[in-house]
Amino acid sequence: MATGGAHAPIKDSKSRPITAGGFVDGAPVVFIDITKEAGLDKFHHRSGGSEKSTIIDAPGSGVALLDYDNDGWLDIYLLNGSTVPSIKGKERPPRAMLFHNNHDGTFTDVTDKAGVANERWGFGVAVADYDNDGWPDIYVANYGKNRLYHNNHDGTFTDVAEKAGVTLGGWSTGPTWGDYDHDGLLDLFVPGYVNYNVDRPIFAGKNGVPEGACQYRGVSVFCGPMGLIGESDHLFHNNGDGTFTDVSLKAGLADREGRYGFAAVFADLDDDGWLDLVVANDSTPNYFYRNRRDGAFEDVSYDSGFAVNGEGRAQASMGIALGDYNRDGKLDLFITTFSDDYKTLYRNDGGANFTDVSFRAGLGNFTVPFLAWGAGFLDFDNDGLLDIFIANGHVYPIADRTEWGTTWAERPQLFRNLDGAKFQEVPPATGSGLAAAIPARGAAFGDLFNDGHIDVVLNNMDSPPTLLRNVVKNANHWLTLKLIGGPKGPRDAIGAKVFLTIGGIRQRADVFSGGSYGSSSDQRVHLGLGTLSKVDKLEIHWPGGAVEEISILGVDRSITIIEGKGIQP
Repeated sequence: MATGGAHAPIKDSKSRPITAGGFVDGAPVVFIDITKEAGLDKFHHRSGGSEKSTIIDAPGSGVALLDYDNDGWLDIYLLNGSTVPSIKGKERPPRAMLFHNNHDGTFTDVTDKAGVANERWGFGVAVADYDNDGWPDIYVANYGKNRLYHNNHDGTFTDVAEKAGVTLGGWSTGPTWGDYDHDGLLDLFVPGYVNYNVDRPIFAGKNGVPEGACQYRGVSVFCGPMGLIGESDHLFHNNGDGTFTDVSLKAGLADREGRYGFAAVFADLDDDGWLDLVVANDSTPNYFYRNRRDGAFEDVSYDSGFAVNGEGRAQASMGIALGDYNRDGKLDLFITTFSDDYKTLYRNDGGANFTDVSFRAGLGNFTVPFLAWGAGFLDFDNDGLLDIFIANGHVYPIADRTEWGTTWAERPQLFRNLDGAKFQEVPPATGSGLAAAIPARGAAFGDLFNDGHIDVVLNNMDSPPTLLRNVVKNANHWLTLKLIGGPKGPRDAIGAKVFLTIGGIRQRADVFSGGSYGSSSDQRVHLGLGTLSKVDKLEIHWPGGAVEEISILGVDRSITIIEGKGIQP
């Protein structure tokens, strides 16, 4: 829901709204759309009716990148939405799809064999090895019961959510995994959005809602989320025996304010060695929960500066990206928001304090017309500075028939990090992936082709996905690290921090689960090195508390590091 007020439309030289225009002939091509060539166009997302008359139709679904078969190549899992007739058994439900990476630029649908079709109204997905058996598992957040797909090590999965006690049953959104209590086991946080009943949909003029109550810029639209009851958030503690215990109230994470949670990430934001939690809330203040190290969290949202933006205003937050964009050793936060509002960059000042630096960083005015969802910090050109990618798409199809200056399908945005302080939008080259006008939602990032470049997968509303292959060519070097944790921490090393020093400059990279909008990205750590090729120092802070220094003898390669055992052949 809009929180920023109306802005004048911005149009390009051909009188197109800037959200689906502004293309630049002859600009350098960063991404190319290879969806069809890769075989991903077999998937088609569906979410409610075409007019998006109710709130459940509009948010859309996430996407996960994971190596489900441990062959060293990232596979793609695309969540699907649903429809009310499907939920009621009156038509065949849309299916999620798992695509196996064929190592040749193409992907094969293996959903039936894997058993991960979901066939529920999917919103968020997070990948983690929750039982420390060396194989990634998949948690799917739905409207209705959620799923926990346990990896059977043979290309198949089994839904163990009922047995594990993590099904819930309301409207769940973007989950995240993390070992918040240092017992070596990954715990699960699941935000909730709206308490919604498909048998009693909310319309203006019906069910007690006044006529004309639900409008955007004077146009009638679907109702919510404001005025609706927020769904509770949930923290599930991993018991180590395949089951989980809901400790939301005890831990102070139940969302008693009833806010509308969309995205969440566990991360050590104050660098005390314990994972904190951030939650992006739609149209209401965001949450920053600081880990008290006693099994509970303290709500420091307002004190930290993360609850609202620099204007003191709550925004319609959709997605979260985390990364150390200014190379000061601290994790910064980037939040996507509704159209008619800027997207917000929070600089981490240390001590759990954040400052909104969106405009001084050059991200303010250029993001206002767009309605943004998934986002990520990524070094698209391997120059050693984290850039920002934003997936955009409106929630009101009627936008195409108005003079708002925005559109239903919108082009993504890429902002290049110039110097650790300022960003500049990368021109969308005509005909390139950045010029693709799509109704994007989930966005996941990773090196799909093992060529040292970060690619992007977008899950789009009511249409096929988009696979953007990174085709940047330069002389910059890179390093990719797959971390495997030891006995005192999660085996997939979620929560690990990597500090790399090259040319006297120190970079930081973390292993996360979840984030963006309902999505899960490559959990390998990717580091751009610029033109330098000699690593001065590589230091890993493992989730269990151990700190190791690793000698790196070569670059432009992927390396597997096992805690306590170093680099593996």
